[in-house]
Amino acid sequence: MKSTNNDAWLWHRRLCHANIHTLNKISKLDLVVGLPKISFHFDSICDACIHGKHMISSFKSKNIVSTSRHLELVHIDLFGPINTTSLGGKSYGFVIVDDYSRYNWVLFLGNKNNAFDDFRKFSKYIQREQGYLIHRIQTNYGGEFENKSFQNYCDENGIRHNFSAPRTPQQNGTVETKNRTLVELARSMLDE
Repeated sequence: MKSTNNDAWLWHRRLCHANIHTLNKISKLDLVVGLPKISFHFDSICDACIHGKHMISSFKSKNIVSTSRHLELVHIDLFGPINTTSLGGKSYGFVIVDDYSRYNWVLFLGNKNNAFDDFRKFSKYIQREQGYLIHRIQTNYGGEFENKSFQNYCDENGIRHNFSAPRTPQQNGTVETKNRTLVELARSMLDE
């Protein structure tokens, strides 16, 4: 971004270190209140983005949506504990991604043993809100997902529970990618 344009740098940071294309689109479409009509250009590199978004190469993703409606398939994962506990004492993130819309929700937990209770509450809320039933969920084999409570709830509510193979996060890539994005955003903001 132009180093002489302090507004561009300021808005880059305010919008969680958004990439140049996103910033230009947001500015052009006037999607953020107070964002000035400026053109964002790269002429230097954001050190916080380099540190916060550094990653290893991944498997090529498939850009195929395999569902035909909201909540037909929901990807779920848990990350944490994070080093810095929130003001409310939360140290885990429970990430839920709808396969069809790619809309996502993040619930913060104080303990990963709360995952089932929070999923049950979320499930009831979102099905009522969206007007659709959850048909399938995709998780890893973490103990917070592979237990009697989760199994019974899924059986009672007609939800098919698919597990990814052990030590293959690529099979749950939709939510793993979202986890990475959330961690990158937080890391970039904390690096300033």
